[in-house]
Amino acid sequence: MLIACVAFVPVYRAGDQDLSRLCLTQALVHGHLSNDVCLAPSFDKALFGGHLYSDKAPGLSVVAVPAVEALQLKPVDQIHGSDLRLWGVRLLISGVAFLLGAFLVGRIGEGLAPGRGAAALVAFALGTIFAPLAATSVGHVAAAALALGAFALAWRRRPFLAGLVAGGALLVEYQTAAILVIFGVYVALGGMRALGRYVAGVLPGVALLLTYDALAFGSPFHLSYRYVAIKQQSNGFFGIGLPHLHSTYEVFVGSSGLLLISPVLVAAAYGLALLARTHRAEAIVCAAVTAFFLLLNSGYFAPYGGTLLGPRFFVPALPFLALGLGPAFARRPRLTGALTVLSVLPVVGLTIVWSQNPPLHQTIWGELVRLPAEGRQSRLMRHMTDTVFKWIAAGSGWGFAVIVVAAAAALVLALPTRPWQLRHHRRRAGAIAAAGIALLSAAQYVAAKPTVLSTSISATTSAAFPGEEVDFTVTVVNESAKYLPHAVLMIALPPGMQLLGRPTFERGHGCAGTVALACGLSFLEAHMTTRVHVGVRIAPGAAANAKVTAWGVAGDAVGPKASFAVAIGSA
Repeated sequence: MLIACVAFVPVYRAGDQDLSRLCLTQALVHGHLSNDVCLAPSFDKALFGGHLYSDKAPGLSVVAVPAVEALQLKPVDQIHGSDLRLWGVRLLISGVAFLLGAFLVGRIGEGLAPGRGAAALVAFALGTIFAPLAATSVGHVAAAALALGAFALAWRRRPFLAGLVAGGALLVEYQTAAILVIFGVYVALGGMRALGRYVAGVLPGVALLLTYDALAFGSPFHLSYRYVAIKQQSNGFFGIGLPHLHSTYEVFVGSSGLLLISPVLVAAAYGLALLARTHRAEAIVCAAVTAFFLLLNSGYFAPYGGTLLGPRFFVPALPFLALGLGPAFARRPRLTGALTVLSVLPVVGLTIVWSQNPPLHQTIWGELVRLPAEGRQSRLMRHMTDTVFKWIAAGSGWGFAVIVVAAAAALVLALPTRPWQLRHHRRRAGAIAAAGIALLSAAQYVAAKPTVLSTSISATTSAAFPGEEVDFTVTVVNESAKYLPHAVLMIALPPGMQLLGRPTFERGHGCAGTVALACGLSFLEAHMTTRVHVGVRIAPGAAANAKVTAWGVAGDAVGPKASFAVAIGSA
């Protein structure tokens, strides 16, 4: 429940991943595979036969059909910003997979190291980039959960079911084909009959994928990536080549490298070495999956996949590496616990800002160090994503407080070296509850920023005659400590004032309208001031006291109105 609070509270804006997968979902509802209108604005698309298709594997799109229909999601290309129904669809597909994957890591960890399953669960779910992708349409989380589920079934000597689930992982992400092969070798250790059952289980997933490719792209052996619009993906094997130095550096120690963001993975690797002493074959499977995805990510032309999160293409291998966390906690509890805390901090920081794609100064660690001193003016707070609390009266800022407190509570509950029973530690429980309330209040104080745009108007004259020109300057000030990417300035001209040409502006993309002007002020930083200049001509018959009014709009917050009256003389 606590990790769900951390992962599900953020509400990310609609993006290319939503378009690529959910446009296919909405096409399937109407009996089609292409969706030209919906996919047109997407970066992730495939062009074949004059029509646009998703460039992703179709599995997640198919699974999303019931959720999209039940929540009556409107056409994805018409969603701008954050949307409640889109958030709900994401939770019903990737969110459920996130909880399943986290539970499996914890449950297997408990079996390998009794009493350490909860710690392994929290370290994996909140200490890696598994969590920030939980409330998205990205397929990595679902592919990881299905692959781990298949491995657990193979481990329990249920090869047919393992094959079925592994085939589902292939339908979600193509690169899991390598995992299917590794599992096949593992299952073959139990005999050819077991391998035959495993292959029989895999075949339905493979058949469905081949059928989709044949219907969409004219051949069962033509994957969607063959027709992608991204030129770099035409190099090598769909953009993947041999590992090179730059990508390898980025994957491990770059601005969001694995060792920088999730140092607990070092303990996980140590735990796999310990696991090999008792479960050699299973440890080798985990190591093989980990090594393959590290090589894949280090050979890809964009190792971070266009985000701040880091090597997100490694996510399907994360739960396999995380199976070493249970043994690591059992052998080195304090060190592994410290590395867990040092992993949860940056991952939570990235969770609240990565979708806004802000420039981070000295990586996420630099932003975290400056947060206590800068508070509401820090980059993390200015670029914080929306949360589910934006749809209720409490306001979006409470989401940050809930994320911080839930993550802290999960660490407190999971990391003690001995099982903690609440009834035997009432004083400790009271102290933690008080600390939680204090932390909640402090986090809310930092995050609850007033989103206010104040306006003022000046003019070249306060009196004019018909036929004369008057120039107005509207000054807008972002009074909050929050970065406002979609602020709008509204200007209302009274009857008798005719707009002379297009208004001039310092920021944004200009003004629309002739009487009621809407001026987009994109990328308005905290406490920033900007101006819009409007020229008008006084028409005959104008009112004696013509008043120009302006006000700012930032999301749901409407700023106070400012007015300037011009006395109109008679000709």
